[in-house]
Amino acid sequence: MELTPPPGAAPLPPHPRFHVPLPHAHRPYPGPETPAETTTRLRPVRTRHPARTAAAAVCVVLGLGLIGGAVTGSYLTGDSSADAGARDAYAAGRDAWRDVPVDTLFPRTIKGEGAGPGGADRVWTRVAVAPDSGCATALDPLLLKTLRPVGCERLLRATYTDATSSSVTTVGMVFTEGGTEGMRALSTRFTDQHLDSRTDLMPRAYAVKDTVAAGFGDKQRASWTVHVLTEVPVVVFAVSGFADGRTVGDPQPVAEAVAADAATAAAQAGLGHEAKGIADRIERGLRRTVTDLSEKPR
Repeated sequence: MELTPPPGAAPLPPHPRFHVPLPHAHRPYPGPETPAETTTRLRPVRTRHPARTAAAAVCVVLGLGLIGGAVTGSYLTGDSSADAGARDAYAAGRDAWRDVPVDTLFPRTIKGEGAGPGGADRVWTRVAVAPDSGCATALDPLLLKTLRPVGCERLLRATYTDATSSSVTTVGMVFTEGGTEGMRALSTRFTDQHLDSRTDLMPRAYAVKDTVAAGFGDKQRASWTVHVLTEVPVVVFAVSGFADGRTVGDPQPVAEAVAADAATAAAQAGLGHEAKGIADRIERGLRRTVTDLSEKPR
């Protein structure tokens, strides 16, 4: 067979090449190749300039330094997840006066197991709840001045009576505007200066017309307690007196009125235990409520 083309004829095309793939038992049959003109052309990689390389290295070092500094700072300042939780508790506690039902903050009935003199049980029934208000008219001027560093966002009060209707107790919560440091400073001041035992810082009572607390005024106050909380921005107080409206000339702070050797009429009647028992249980309920609010997902 003549393979040389005659003069003037086009040359023969080159012999086609074949690629025989190696056998593979599980290789799927590939799809058609993408035409060469539709593929993405690779761009040439430029040579990295030494100055750019050095700048990138500096950025990496600075970034690592900032991260390390932030981590170290969190240890030094105590900025941990626990502190984040504390901030959430403060936010929840500050808004609890409007976010929580009144029957949760001030239950209609409070059981005080072992809260009375000699460990006797007590049961208190709510007489009335005062409208929420500011602190200017509901607190004595000197107590208001003492609380001024943390401010007063809102004041809630309720009055209770015991099972025999012989005593009445007003319990209140001052929701402050203070932060953690402010509340801790105020708590320290109350403790160091014994402000919770000064009669001129005694909270006011909330009298309720046409009830056993109708005659419960300033002169009827017999025993009281004021407690500055530090885990939530709230000051809890309680003040107790006789339900018959008698005047008390020698009121005693709770710490003195619940002492075993206390001989005043208020102490003998257990009015110190009344104020302490109600305040403690209102405070515990508030803590539980704020914990539940702060743990809810946002």
